[in-house]
Amino acid sequence: MNAALETTGPGGMPLGSYLDHIGVHGYSHVEAVVLAAVVSGDPLLLIGRAGTGKTYLLNSLSEVLQLEHRHYNASMIAFDDLVGFPLPDADGTAVRYVPTPATVWGAESVLVDEINRCRPEHQNRFFSLVHERKIQGIALERLRYRWAAMNPVDEDASDPYRGCEPLDPALADRFAYVVTVKDWVGLTAREQRAVADPRGEGAVARDGGMLAAFVAERRPLFEAFLADPPDHVLRYFTAVASACGQSGIRISPRRVRQLVRNQCALAAVGAGWGKEALFLALRWGIPQRATEVPEESVLRAAHRVAWGACGEDAREEWLHRVAAAPMPEQVRMLFRAPDPDAGTLAVNAILAAVSPARQAVFAVAVLPRLMEFGYPPVGADGLADLAALARKFMHFDGTYSWYVKGATREELVDAEPPELQEVRRLPGLTERRRKRFFGFVSGLLVHRVGVKVDELAALEEELYACWRVAAAAKPRKKRR
Repeated sequence: MNAALETTGPGGMPLGSYLDHIGVHGYSHVEAVVLAAVVSGDPLLLIGRAGTGKTYLLNSLSEVLQLEHRHYNASMIAFDDLVGFPLPDADGTAVRYVPTPATVWGAESVLVDEINRCRPEHQNRFFSLVHERKIQGIALERLRYRWAAMNPVDEDASDPYRGCEPLDPALADRFAYVVTVKDWVGLTAREQRAVADPRGEGAVARDGGMLAAFVAERRPLFEAFLADPPDHVLRYFTAVASACGQSGIRISPRRVRQLVRNQCALAAVGAGWGKEALFLALRWGIPQRATEVPEESVLRAAHRVAWGACGEDAREEWLHRVAAAPMPEQVRMLFRAPDPDAGTLAVNAILAAVSPARQAVFAVAVLPRLMEFGYPPVGADGLADLAALARKFMHFDGTYSWYVKGATREELVDAEPPELQEVRRLPGLTERRRKRFFGFVSGLLVHRVGVKVDELAALEEELYACWRVAAAAKPRKKRR
């Protein structure tokens, strides 16, 4: 990228303080998103309960930008309110609309309030306005901003928002940013005091031109970022779309591109390109928030996976590569862990992703060699987890055994379960290698760790490969 990154908000204020400056309190946590919508010009939808300042915020933005503004209540609007009264021409060949001060023609910003309370045919008309800046196929040449607000959908019959319906998914998908705002209990003590102060009631928002100057300055920066977005941003949103899809949250190809665009706008207003900014773009760029709110834990899990995949953080990238590698390669990478804490995290990730039998393979392959290192690449917690697994299958000297006290060899062979009989039949194994695997499978059976007979050959190959890699590992010198 050729453009420099600015990190302050309007008027040089710290990002998160501008909206308080114009009398809009409780929005500092999403101020970067609101400013990104203003700089990019992309549609913004606010979701929150009555009295949380949604319309106050959006009307205030139009005031400070000195826009020709229209504010419509979607629950009561008629089509004539948008376009004016139809009037046939004198010759009867065409119809023109007679505008009023409330019609949308000439508007620079439009706020559609309670958008999820209006009739379906009106939602369809708003679809064209939000998505295309058109009404009845006619372009609204001056329209720059499309904003909307809605109450949350709650199926509880005692809830005061009965009559609110989930927003049509196609319409929701046309909003670039879909932001849930805080209610009273979510505000900080300082924000509660500011909201309670009646001196701000009805004040006209003025900022001395700060926001307009900010938009004029940051819009070229946004366009420069769009022309050359960072590779790690493209990798992140590619990975996060796949991770969300696996958890049941579909992100369409169009939405992936929109999320990248949102992130470019967030960077342009000062939020940066880092881990928190990427999650901000993801969290408030999911259209499902207007229909069925996605689980925060699911979004954060997808975010962690995608951040590891995008390669911006060295340790996270390394852990992601470890998790995606075959087990012998995981062993090799573990012995080259960047530090013991990373090694412990790798152990946890590997063990969490495989079956109990393969957990045992990993533990018995790597633990004896790790214990030979003066400064092992795995921390104490990781070593303890491996030891808890490996001690079920190994003696202190790293060997295995299977025996029944007082039984003859013939009796032992006759009493062997099918799994051990299959181990004796595996082709191509040296005696030492077969004995090692025989003891390992014996331990699985003793500790009731399930393994199928037809999986034994592959399990033995994996154990032997992991053991060979671990045996060849070289200790690193302790870093000073």
